[in-house]
Amino acid sequence: MSPSDAPLTAPLPGLARTLVAARLLTPELARRSCEQARQRHLPLPRLLVDEKLLPSLAIAEAAARAFGLPLVDLDTCDMQQLTQTLIDARLLRQHQVVPLARHGARLCLGVADPSAEDAFAEIRFYTGLALELVVVEQDKLHRTLSALLDELPDSDIVLDQLDSLHLESELEPGANAQSEENALDEAPIVRFVNQLLGDAIARKASDIHLEPYEKLYRVRLRLDGLLKEVARPPPHSAARIAARLKIMAGCDVAERRLPQDGRIRLTLARGKAVDLRLSTLPTLWGEKLVLRILDANSAQLGIDALGFTEGQKQRYLDALGRRQGMILVTGPTGSGKTVTLYSGLNILNTSERNISTAEDPVEINLEGINQVAVNTKVGLDFASALRAFLRQNPDVMMVGEIRDLETAQIAIQAAQTGHLVLSTLHTNSAPETLTRLRGMGIANYNLATSLSLIVAQRLARRLCPHCKQPLHLPPHALLEAGFNEQQIPELSLFEAAGCACCNDGYKGRIGCYEVLPISERIARAIMSDADALSLAALAREEGYIDLRAAVLDKVAQGLTSLQEANRLL
Repeated sequence: MSPSDAPLTAPLPGLARTLVAARLLTPELARRSCEQARQRHLPLPRLLVDEKLLPSLAIAEAAARAFGLPLVDLDTCDMQQLTQTLIDARLLRQHQVVPLARHGARLCLGVADPSAEDAFAEIRFYTGLALELVVVEQDKLHRTLSALLDELPDSDIVLDQLDSLHLESELEPGANAQSEENALDEAPIVRFVNQLLGDAIARKASDIHLEPYEKLYRVRLRLDGLLKEVARPPPHSAARIAARLKIMAGCDVAERRLPQDGRIRLTLARGKAVDLRLSTLPTLWGEKLVLRILDANSAQLGIDALGFTEGQKQRYLDALGRRQGMILVTGPTGSGKTVTLYSGLNILNTSERNISTAEDPVEINLEGINQVAVNTKVGLDFASALRAFLRQNPDVMMVGEIRDLETAQIAIQAAQTGHLVLSTLHTNSAPETLTRLRGMGIANYNLATSLSLIVAQRLARRLCPHCKQPLHLPPHALLEAGFNEQQIPELSLFEAAGCACCNDGYKGRIGCYEVLPISERIARAIMSDADALSLAALAREEGYIDLRAAVLDKVAQGLTSLQEANRLL
């Protein structure tokens, strides 16, 4: 058989074969139409309708009968519902499908050609959803898609072009990175990674987790502090997705046995940039990847947007206004300590001050501040960075975290010799911070003379203002929750409901704080070796509000729910 005979003798694709069997097309006309559709990059139903070879309804009725699928009239569908369940616009344009509704992990898709298996496989790959197909008429499908795509706003995120990405590496890339990139630059993987990064940034996620298991590959986003599964790519794609992200982050693609860290900078529309920190971890079934999305704009929020009460804000500002002393911000990972510190650094960042920071890694870039990324491999740890700072006549120093006795001692000495020092520590409450520092080996007299302020914090999910609902509880339940009898008559509580504008009834987060200034009385108690409980009781006499009371205050204001307060504390 010669090449020229191939188009005439090759088997017809699914829909064309269906139309021939229904006696709507002759075999010759069907083959010619398939070839024209391939050359013009059009779906077969679109070409048949555009060329007036077949009416749209006849094609839809034949396809519905042959494939055993329901026939749906798009004119009866709610356009708003279609918009809310819309999947990626590029997929809609390319494959000429329209999303009709989503039911849990299943997406109802309106199609004119139910035989387009390659298109459906790609949509399943990108969305992580199972598909339920219904047949729709081609002319109505085209009209509906045009209306939907016209309504979509232009995206701020430009990820499809590799030259729009500025790749900033913290590690030396492997020697074979370029050849690996050429080999791995496959369109589905590139598009999936780009779409995943773009969606995570658009949804304001803080982390992206890509987790390989024996029989599945799971992608989760951390939205408002909680992880939520968003996709399940094919397990065999895990290694290629990992390699793609490692190339972008400047990691060694060939090294799969050891953890690695890297950094990616994405340039978005209008010159805006977003930094992502990549961490890899070898697991039983492959490399788990976590991408932390670092939003420099969070440092520009201003102290008023953090969630301090007026009294707490004033105490923080008073401590920042001192020429020397130490401010510690404590809490678990992901509680917003870095944003609180950087909001303070923004206030201090003037041309009259010399400010230096040592961080692991540098999460937010701020102009006017000398930021040092700790690198233990070359001997640059927090302690050595602090010693170097002291030789450069600093006014303000920030240490990313006090992890050991040496770092703590240098920071305390700096706070006692005319420098303002800011740092973080992992403790559950402000009074327990003193116990932790004592456990490291810091003497009581050094704590009493160097510490100015201790802030402990948590981030509570903020109730969505569009769908939150009133919650009515009996007085005894409110008393058990921690409210006092004076508050109960005026309490108006709300609970999460959930709508299209939020994540399970919540949208955004707000800080809850306990702020402990080291007053003269508390300093004397520290010198007397008072424990955390005694210090907390003494602080309450001076107006100290603990974390539970701070969270309940946000509940009473209608900003968060009692359920969220109980989750946090």
